[in-house]
Amino acid sequence: MKSRFSGTKNLITRRDAIKGIAASAVALTAAPGFVRYSQAQSSAPIKIGFQAHRTGIGAAYGRWYERTTNAAVKLINEAGGINGRPVEIIVEDDGTDPKRGAEVVAKFASQHKADLVYGTLFSHVVTGSAPTAGELKIPYYVVSEGFHVASGKLNRYVLQPGITDVRSQVVSVAPWIGANLGKKVTMIYPDYAFGYDHRDYFPAAIEAQGGEVIAKIAIPPTESSFTRYLPQIPAETEVIYHVMVGPAVLTFVKELGEFYGSNRPELFGFIDSLEAVDINSPGLEFLDGSHFWEGMPRYLQDNASDAEKFYRDAVGINADGASVADPRDISTAGHMFGCWETLYVIKQAMEASGYRGPEDRVKLIEATEALTEFKEGREHPQGDKIFNGKNHQVYGHQNISKLEGGKLKVVHRTAIEDGLYDVEADYSTQPF
Repeated sequence: MKSRFSGTKNLITRRDAIKGIAASAVALTAAPGFVRYSQAQSSAPIKIGFQAHRTGIGAAYGRWYERTTNAAVKLINEAGGINGRPVEIIVEDDGTDPKRGAEVVAKFASQHKADLVYGTLFSHVVTGSAPTAGELKIPYYVVSEGFHVASGKLNRYVLQPGITDVRSQVVSVAPWIGANLGKKVTMIYPDYAFGYDHRDYFPAAIEAQGGEVIAKIAIPPTESSFTRYLPQIPAETEVIYHVMVGPAVLTFVKELGEFYGSNRPELFGFIDSLEAVDINSPGLEFLDGSHFWEGMPRYLQDNASDAEKFYRDAVGINADGASVADPRDISTAGHMFGCWETLYVIKQAMEASGYRGPEDRVKLIEATEALTEFKEGREHPQGDKIFNGKNHQVYGHQNISKLEGGKLKVVHRTAIEDGLYDVEADYSTQPF
């Protein structure tokens, strides 16, 4: 039987071979404007192609992914850039569409001459774009959550070092659901790759707690009304596990409330269902008392670290997780931290490998594969994480929050170990 995190010892050995990672990192406390571009062999910028969901069903995420990216790059450049060179973000809209996503990756490689591609969220766009990244041999750092990277089904040029995957998330929260909410679960999820990850891995996780999934309801992501699906929920359901995404999530919750009235099962949702949505919107009263998974809390918690507060201030979100400039503009706080953290992983790997340009892309990937852990701090405000260089996936803490009084309060935080599983993929054995 393989260990739950096989290959860690070998990873540490490779990391030891690339000494000086920590020493090469430039402290975030460097005075603003203190740059050292002149020390680099080249003052040409490092070009990062940001594959953004500016339009399509991922637009709300794309907007906040872009804001988070800009905030992180501003700080990186003020602290001297990467290897003494400034970082330039080049944005292309993929329309949250897989075909267009592949075209955008090709454009970054051939037209923009980007050093790497970064930032993609929606799973179907990642899986549609990854083959192009492999064919053109351009590193592709995604911020997607899907299990597609960790599964080994993509290629060595695709990495996810800044946000945990769905399989890890569901494995870590299932014990709490089974112990606190109920054993008989109906799942409602989007009918594409991201939803399939929940469908494929939550049932076994809840069964390990003595529970069972008694119904699985897949809904097309383009659906605008859900009334015809709700009668499929079995009467004996104790917990509805919902993970809807896209612009119709508000309609989904309202229709669910109308269907049940005051006599509903327990609800456990992934915050994906309400990212960028005001929890106090009319019609959402139905959610009061329900629970949500959050990657990073939307609402500033009483025990928030100084690193988290620094990050929130830099990105420009208030204590309620809304834009400081416009309180009506609700963030995608549960996911967008992954952009910030991924950029700092890229910086760390570029400095460890002495990255100079596209000719060093292989060195960049090898240096990323050699990383094993990230300590909580300004570069990693969501918390400590461990990275597996074999399946190119990071593992961290998860939060379970309860909605009460119009705010989400964290009631449980998982350990990193809770989300580990048997790793079978090993991209490091693949040729470049």
